[in-house]
Amino acid sequence: MAFYINTNQQDCSREISVLLKKCILSYPHHWTDLVFLCIGTDRVTGDCLGPYVGHRLSSFCFPGIYVYGTLVQPVHALNLCDTRKKILSRHPDSLIIAVDASLGQKKHLGYVTIANGALYPGAAVHKKLPPVGHIHITGIVNTAGMLEQLTLQTTRLSTVISIAEQISNGILLMIPQSDFRQTL
Repeated sequence: MAFYINTNQQDCSREISVLLKKCILSYPHHWTDLVFLCIGTDRVTGDCLGPYVGHRLSSFCFPGIYVYGTLVQPVHALNLCDTRKKILSRHPDSLIIAVDASLGQKKHLGYVTIANGALYPGAAVHKKLPPVGHIHITGIVNTAGMLEQLTLQTTRLSTVISIAEQISNGILLMIPQSDFRQTL
């Protein structure tokens, strides 16, 4: 199950909320904690979507919901493996939702994708990192093609923030609808 949501459309946060909840409800295993793993770095404009979403989510406190990866403490290529181990140790029965920026086709610029299955962080810049998450959310911040690292470095901050705001708002709309949480 994979969904594309245009963040330029009205009420896209509500659509993100509904579709994320749909993915969570379709997850077949029992879980007790919900973990948002927000991946990226604040040192590259196009890659700060995950930390910005984490920053927004971390300013709220919901029981049984945890956030890793913020602007102050980002989760990136250098600490992803250690953070992943920490999450599995602290939250062994968690449902992990990975959030990251991505590059895509020009027609999908500004879209959010939500899908079941692991996220492969760093794939756009040809990094070999372990897959993470049971569900993933990506924001398509720029176009893929040549010179991906330069593309991420020259991505407009306004594009990243706009997409991250819609993702954050969608998640925050979904969380109070706690009937999907199995034991929280």
